[in-house]
Amino acid sequence: MTNATKLALIAGGGQLPVEVATYVARTNRPYIVVRIEGLSDEALNGHPGHTLSLGDFAKLFEILATEQCKAVTMCGYVQRPDFTTFDQGAANTQALSSIQQAGRGGDDSLLRQVAKVIASQGYHIEGAHEANPDLLIAGGLQAGPDPSPEAMEDAQEALRIASAIGGLDIGQAVVVAGRVTLAVEAQEGTQNLLRRIPTLPANIRGSLSQRKGVLAKLPKPIQDLRLDMPTIGLSTVEDASAAGLSGIVGRKDHLLIVDKPAVFAKAAELGLFIYGLD
Repeated sequence: MTNATKLALIAGGGQLPVEVATYVARTNRPYIVVRIEGLSDEALNGHPGHTLSLGDFAKLFEILATEQCKAVTMCGYVQRPDFTTFDQGAANTQALSSIQQAGRGGDDSLLRQVAKVIASQGYHIEGAHEANPDLLIAGGLQAGPDPSPEAMEDAQEALRIASAIGGLDIGQAVVVAGRVTLAVEAQEGTQNLLRRIPTLPANIRGSLSQRKGVLAKLPKPIQDLRLDMPTIGLSTVEDASAAGLSGIVGRKDHLLIVDKPAVFAKAAELGLFIYGLD
């Protein structure tokens, strides 16, 4: 899709959709924001677009057709919905039925089915990283101090473990310190993963005065990166620091960083490195 292709940004909660909308507006690409009622950030109210209820596909397709959009980006957080609260009108029934069935297979399956329903109407699904490539982590040191050789060993091991758990559809994030796996992410999310680290024995983890260990985030092999790219933000850096870690790593071009200037400045302030591995 070219930059002239009109984009519809379906905006869940959080800062990520705001960054995508801001970038698209700044680059003069034609676009609209489809705000989800009660969920999308208020900062999106100033962008051209519409507001609809979660799951109202009939109205969504009406908007996309009227606005003559050709591409759709879905990003931001959306809690697993209660399908019984959705409009069960004839125009929605088939789409909701297939999505509800896919949802039994987990979040990845649900997201893929939502994308499939939208794509079946002739729309191109575009990832947040495609709509705003500035979000992607680059290769090498991005912020903070140079990692030690020991930290780089932990980084490589953390990515290896993350790849393994991702292959089992468990999670995206892993913490490794001294080549020992301290925690793997399941359904609790990265924030709760990091908050477990200070509860572990002091001899196997780092501290604020003597940092040790690395957080790695890596996509699962089954994930469609257009729909769910691993993401870090300011709170990730703060939680990683509180856990006594020395740094955060991701695979080059496979990790989104929300509000890069603030994230990089905070990492430098706290003494954590952020690194993109090839």
